[in-house]
Amino acid sequence: MPRYEFRCRACGDTFEVNRPMARAAEPASCPQGHDDTVKLLSTIAVTGRGGAGAPSPAPSGGGCCGGACGC
Repeated sequence: MPRYEFRCRACGDTFEVNRPMARAAEPASCPQGHDDTVKLLSTIAVTGRGGAGAPSPAPSGGGCCGGACGC
């Protein structure tokens, strides 16, 4: 289940709420009971390989467009 991060404007507390994606846009009350909250944009970090034994993509030559134009 996705986790959404909120911040309370009244007390400044940052908290997380687990809920289905269908309810992502719903407001959330802070744990202190305040209703004036804002949903934060969260960032995720993906590290490592995509899967065990997955082949690495072949080098494309670099440059701004993959090297096809010689830049």
